[in-house]
Amino acid sequence: MSYADLYASWQQDPEGFWMDQAKAIDWVKAPEKALDASAAPLYRWFADSQVNTCYNAVDRHVANGRGDQAAIIYDSPVTDTKRTITYAQLLDNVASLAGALRAQGIEKGDRVIIYMPMVPEALEAMLACARLGAVHSVVFGGFAAHELAVRIDDATPKAIIAGSCGIEPGRVVKYKPLLDAAIAEARHKPDFCVILQRDQCHADLVAGRDHDWHAIQQDVTPAACVPVAGDHPAYILYTSGTTGAPKGVVRPTAGHLVALNWTMKAIYNVDPGDVFWAASDVGWVVGHSYICYAPLIHGNTTVVFEGKPIGTPDAGTFWRVIQEHNVRSFFTAPTAFRAIKREDPQGAMIKDYDISCLRALYLAGERADPDTIEWAQRVMNVPVYDHWWQTETGFPIVANPAGVEALPVKIGSPTVAMPGYDVQVLDEAGHPVAPGTLGAIAVKLPLPPGTLPTLWNAEDRFVKSYLTTFPGYYETGDAGMIDDDGYLYIMARTDDVINVAGHRLSTGAMEEILAAHPDIGECAVIGVGDELKGQLPLGLVCLNKGCDRPHAEIVKEVISAVRDQIGPVAAFKLVAVVDRLPKTRSGKILRATMVKIADNQDFKLPATIDDPAILDEIRTALQPLGYAKG
Repeated sequence: MSYADLYASWQQDPEGFWMDQAKAIDWVKAPEKALDASAAPLYRWFADSQVNTCYNAVDRHVANGRGDQAAIIYDSPVTDTKRTITYAQLLDNVASLAGALRAQGIEKGDRVIIYMPMVPEALEAMLACARLGAVHSVVFGGFAAHELAVRIDDATPKAIIAGSCGIEPGRVVKYKPLLDAAIAEARHKPDFCVILQRDQCHADLVAGRDHDWHAIQQDVTPAACVPVAGDHPAYILYTSGTTGAPKGVVRPTAGHLVALNWTMKAIYNVDPGDVFWAASDVGWVVGHSYICYAPLIHGNTTVVFEGKPIGTPDAGTFWRVIQEHNVRSFFTAPTAFRAIKREDPQGAMIKDYDISCLRALYLAGERADPDTIEWAQRVMNVPVYDHWWQTETGFPIVANPAGVEALPVKIGSPTVAMPGYDVQVLDEAGHPVAPGTLGAIAVKLPLPPGTLPTLWNAEDRFVKSYLTTFPGYYETGDAGMIDDDGYLYIMARTDDVINVAGHRLSTGAMEEILAAHPDIGECAVIGVGDELKGQLPLGLVCLNKGCDRPHAEIVKEVISAVRDQIGPVAAFKLVAVVDRLPKTRSGKILRATMVKIADNQDFKLPATIDDPAILDEIRTALQPLGYAKG
């Protein structure tokens, strides 16, 4: 089948297309109807079904005689550990942990926060929740206590499952003090915590609240899978909001199963039994969809890698993992390849490895710049596919359907819309624009199965954030264009969320922290270009009148404050003290203009600017930080 035939088959009968894909899932009660549009624009898929995610990801493969196949390969260069877990072993581990959680009172619908490093137990915790019908919310281990506390208050978990620490090259990050501080700060208190003690750092447990991972499982009865309704939330995953308050993206169970299973062959071109590796973290949507759920649902072997593209031990670590574990399809962020390229510009280290098992490299999470794609193609000698999707969608919106028909690659484009997505570029009035014209990227409703049906406890915010600007469409928050061949090009974000090494972070949240400093009267945070991380946040601060403290002290304090409240993941280290910020006459700060100044891009002088002379002042202030030098 060609891509054109595939997409046309969806267009002609969208519900029939997804009902056909649903046949690959094992149902307790199969859906009789695909789409429930009775509350449009709030849509539900397969709502009349009964199903269990864990059964589809684990139990059914054992029942079908594939229990001896590797389910998870754990490769941790930072701890010098390698371990393989078969599907049969995974079933035992997950059923045991689920039994322990059930014995402590976890039931269908309860929330459980997971705060874990990149270890197989993180996946086991997710699957154990799914087994019980509990709703998990994974929080990236790099987030600070305050960010964790905000999520505790929003999700109101009955339990928190955490590791004692994470391992970074050359240092141990203690999670337990962050967890304790978050629980102390949060208004909501969990009933209990389960702590996985790691050899690198044993945490002190709070008597009566904290339980050791292994001890809590002793003598428990393994739990069976609990059927849930098709529209039951599988998980909540928080993504940055423009106000600084996180948005809890809800993932519906049945649509998640159907869509993810379909993507593994159609997009990533792997068959059951093949090894699939997504080098990401379980705290992000890539880790949910393509480290944990999709590979296991589809019967693949998934790689859990605890390390970095460089420094663990060198820039050849990706090639080693691909060779050693016979990886067929590899998915990571462009940042990783920029780091490898910076360390090994000629790609010389790949000559020490045989990666002929690899069929393709997939890049997502941020814009894939042409230099990085061309370098990867040259060094790896495999197709490099950029593709585009969001935390909200859970699987690719625009991709190259390599398992159906590998389309020609156009560098700079993530290729074409996948079935389920009617992607259009709109002008400010919501009308489609001509090919090659820049506009807002939107998706015509309804969105496909597995995409967010709402935000956790925030339906009004969901409608306002995504469905109001362009009635009848989902607003992606990205701007771009579609060419004459139907290829999409992503050009920019349309809000203040920036992308730091594949991590979406809100500049608004950082501005709130800067503005809280007693010596700062006004501030702005913009995302500036960075060769390694794609973007970095840069703060511009105006000091209060009469402040005579050394600027360096204030800069140091605000950098520390952002690190403490958002975490090292923000990579916040660039701050310029300025006398004033460029604004429109109505008082709106001209952030986009400052970004262009910083990145040496051409720009039109905004017609509404209050005082054009201020732009030269901004340029001068940014130059000592290494920007605006053109």
